[in-house]
Amino acid sequence: MGVADEQIRVSKTVKRKIERHRREGESYNDVLERLLGEKDVGDFDDGFGRWSDDEADRVRDGRQKAKEKRKRRMQERIEDGA
Repeated sequence: MGVADEQIRVSKTVKRKIERHRREGESYNDVLERLLGEKDVGDFDDGFGRWSDDEADRVRDGRQKAKEKRKRRMQERIEDGA
């Protein structure tokens, strides 16, 4: 647990939600660190940002290569039929 060097304002509703998740002996900071480290279920953002940049690049490259391959095959079929 670190020393509080910043303050943030939260609504009473948010504070109550944090308090509901608070375990015995936990500071608000501890609660937030624990909750932010967990994956929320049902959040709109679930799934976004799960891939590393390298993984996302690999998938993009693979999709681009597959697209080019499909185009070549279609062009070959057109030429064979001509």
